Amino acid sequence: PPASQNNEQGSTLRDLLTTTAGKLRLGSTDAGIAFAPVYSTGTASGKSGRTMPNILDDIIASVVENKIPPNRAPKINVKSEIKEEPKDDKKSIQDDCSKRYSDIQYSWICDKHVLWLRDHKNSNNWKLFKECWKQGRPVLVSGMHKKMNFSLWKAESISLDFGNQQADILNCKDSIISNTNVKEFWDGFEDVSKRQKVKNGETALLKLKDWPSGEDFKAMMPARYEDLLKSLPLPEYCSPEGKLNLASHLPGFFVRPDLGPRLCSAYGVAATKDHDIGTTNLHIEVSDVVNILVYVGIARGNGVLSKSGVLKKLEEEDLDDLLRKRLKDSSELPGALWHIYAGKDADKIREFLQKIAKEQGLEVLPEHDPIRDQSWYVNKKLRQRLFEEYGVKTCTVIQFLGDAIILPAGALHQV
Repeated sequence: PPASQNNEQGSTLRDLLTTTAGKLRLGSTDAGIAFAPVYSTGTASGKSGRTMPNILDDIIASVVENKIPPNRAPKINVKSEIKEEPKDDKKSIQDDCSKRYSDIQYSWICDKHVLWLRDHKNSNNWKLFKECWKQGRPVLVSGMHKKMNFSLWKAESISLDFGNQQADILNCKDSIISNTNVKEFWDGFEDVSKRQKVKNGETALLKLKDWPSGEDFKAMMPARYEDLLKSLPLPEYCSPEGKLNLASHLPGFFVRPDLGPRLCSAYGVAATKDHDIGTTNLHIEVSDVVNILVYVGIARGNGVLSKSGVLKKLEEEDLDDLLRKRLKDSSELPGALWHIYAGKDADKIREFLQKIAKEQGLEVLPEHDPIRDQSWYVNKKLRQRLFEEYGVKTCTVIQFLGDAIILPAGALHQV
């Protein structure tokens, strides 16, 4: 590197590790896997792997504990330093957690695959989260809306403030994108009579995709940006300055990932005839994602399912008993239905979707990747076949108002 380059910026991986470790100020017992989340907020209308190794952790812990100066290469016996990860013994993990984290309100859902943190205010949540995150499992945190200024996130409030903006609107059924005034989208958000109609007279299922996003979000919606940041779950990981958020410790010469936030708003399928489509097709995010459901609108108009009809449709899903119990709680407002798959199943799912495409007479090109192209919403019938023919089980989660769903990078999901 040039002589003028500041050594603090880290000319080698060793320097990066040692200088970064010094900034972390973490003892060896608190060193957890850090991550860089993409924040996304959600609004919904209508219907109410692989285990990560601890190598970096161990190096950082060793550097901090032994106070190795930046100009000396730490002598680390990688073979002895790498802690062997426990086998995926769900029962032992749960038993161990129940003893160690008795002060945290939590449950396991989706066949013990998803951690549900029920008290968003508990300052010790991050300790249990860390244990779950090491296993590469999704996490659900409920009650985030109780910390937020709810009036900022109402559909009419956003429409009033930004209705004159232009944005891309996606028709979820045929994947046609049009650029239009966002007021048109928001006018139909809860009033079905004001929604666009497609050629056959059906009501269009529209999505305002990633508007606004990243720096535009902060510049356009400063009050909402601040409200979101102060309300993030697990701030040790999710806050831009979180002590376990790796992105906050990256040197300036790194190209940082787009950390958002971005606003995703969509109509619900409750007002459509076809309930086998989604507003977000099956795909993979390249970084960890925090998705908070900040508003749920109740659609009104002809053809809309009643609240009891929506609940009945959700109860037809393969749900965990705890989620069924939440559905019956009148204080809870369901807004989004998620299907989540572990990253290790990606190749099986890809092979399955290519097989289905051939069965349907579709051309399958060698370069075609159904997951990357986000061309599939896997309906109930296909999810059953996926399990029967490939042994891949779907993790079904209902996201209620105020729920934050945290997904590890590589996890497949559709909404």
